[in-house]
Formats: sequence, C-alpha cells, structure tokens
Amino acid sequence: MVTVDLTLLDTFVIICFEIFTVWVYAEIASGPQGVTSDGIQRAFLATEEGFIALVSELWNTRPDMATTGTCCLVGIISQRTLYVANSGDSRAVLGRKVGCTGEVAAIQLSTEHNANVEAVRQELKAQHPDDPQIVVLKHGVWRVKGIIQVSRSIGDAYMKHAQYNTEPINMKFRLSEPMSMPILTANPTIISHHLQPSDSFLIFASDGLWEHLSNEKAVEIVHNHPRAGSARRLIKAALQEAARKREMRYSDLKRIDKKVRRHFHDDITVIVLFLNHNITPRAHTQVPPISIRSALEH
Repeated sequence: MVTVDLTLLDTFVIICFEIFTVWVYAEIASGPQGVTSDGIQRAFLATEEGFIALVSELWNTRPDMATTGTCCLVGIISQRTLYVANSGDSRAVLGRKVGCTGEVAAIQLSTEHNANVEAVRQELKAQHPDDPQIVVLKHGVWRVKGIIQVSRSIGDAYMKHAQYNTEPINMKFRLSEPMSMPILTANPTIISHHLQPSDSFLIFASDGLWEHLSNEKAVEIVHNHPRAGSARRLIKAALQEAARKREMRYSDLKRIDKKVRRHFHDDITVIVLFLNHNITPRAHTQVPPISIRSALEH
C-alpha cells in the first residue's frame, strides 16, 4: 500500500510480470512535454525492442528466451491526470466514493487484450483475414493460434518474428505455417483520467486476481478494511475463492507445493495505491513503502 500526495509528485506504478522493465521510466520522464500518451507508447516499444535484442543475443545459448513474455500494466499520475497503459490482460480498477452514501463504485480503467474477449477476437480476425486459425477454441478457452491467450505483450518473440519460430524452440510453440506478419504486438492501450476528489484508491493486479474476484468485490474488500495489508487481503480472498471452486479448503490449497499450485490458480500480483487529495502543496510527509504481494507468498 502507498499513499500518494497528488500535489507534490508524479507517481509511477509499473507492474511487469515475469521480466523486468528498465526502459519505461526513463522514456516517459525524458520527454520535453512531460508525460504524454505518445511518450508512454514509445516507452513500451523501447522496452519491447530492448527485450527482443536480448532474445537475439541469447538465441544460440538460451533459445527459450524467445518464448518468454509478459503482460505490462503501467499507471502514471502527472499533474492530477492518471494515465493507465496496458499490454496484456492485467487490470487497473479505480475505487470512487459515491456521494455521501459511504459506498465506493468500481471503475475499470484498463482494456484487456485476451482472446476470450469477443472484441479482441474480432480485432485479430480483422488483422489476419486470411488465417482461419488465428484464434482457436481449445478446452473451452480461446487462444491466439491455439497457443497463447493474450494478443499483446512484451516479449513472446516467437509470435512476432519468424526467425524465432523455428528450431530449437519447443514444438508446442511452433506454428504449422510460415509467419508472414507479427501475430502479437507490444503496443499498449492507453487511457487518461483526470482525478476527482471522490477518487479514493487504485488497484493494479494481474489477471490471476480477476479470475476469482469481480471489480466490485475487490473494491469492496479494500474499502471495508484498514488500508494496511490491502494487497495481501485481496490475494487471500482470491485464493479462498479458488479453493472454493475446487471444493477444497483454503488451508489445503496453501499446503500444495508452489510448483503445482499453477494448476489451481494463476500467478497473482497486486498493488493498491491510495490517493490523498488533502495534503497541502508545501507539506512534506513521509510516504509509506509500497506494498506488493504475490500469491506465492500464501
């Protein structure tokens, strides 16, 4: 958990799963006009370029790097404007106070790029009109080329560059026909939102949380409990729901080896960011450390 003074600083929240992004902050911060959507997009593409360069460098010794990828969710507050950029299926949700009712509404601020979303399937079909297998339904789950659920990511070079979709990568990642154009992209969807006094907090989380908790339920949990430990509390609620769906106890789920747990629930990473609109411009307060929790800790 972190409390943000909106009058003092620009805040960057970056969730990047599986690989670490080092280019994003520098690219966003270096623009002469400050934070812009174009600058954020350039940062994503620079991150992508850097990772693909690493794939090329390690191709002869670590070809598996070509099949490594990550979703990337970025939140930036600059001049009281919140920017949310997303490649993949992580999600950002805003908790907003509803008048004087004591209630908080859940507002989703990110667009998810997952083949299980009808709009994403239509987008892929429009981009690849000559490929009837661009999205395939396997075991009740839509996948791009029958392999991967997300349509946008950082990395996953094997789905973007033909030279990396060949031996020696694992057969399960190889396409049956030559790749004539990139199938996935790192290009993010970006929204901007002018923050209002009623905007209370933000939840940034990987898809593992949202598989088990609705936006409304997650916002309710944060709103109805003390701020401290919010991220941990959300993960526990998601794991309890995952256990319930498997008709098992939460305590039994926790005892399962972490290497096997992936069969019961996806990775879960959560950041909860509280917005403080009341600190005066010249005030200097100690900002608490950010609280990041992973399901592997549970």
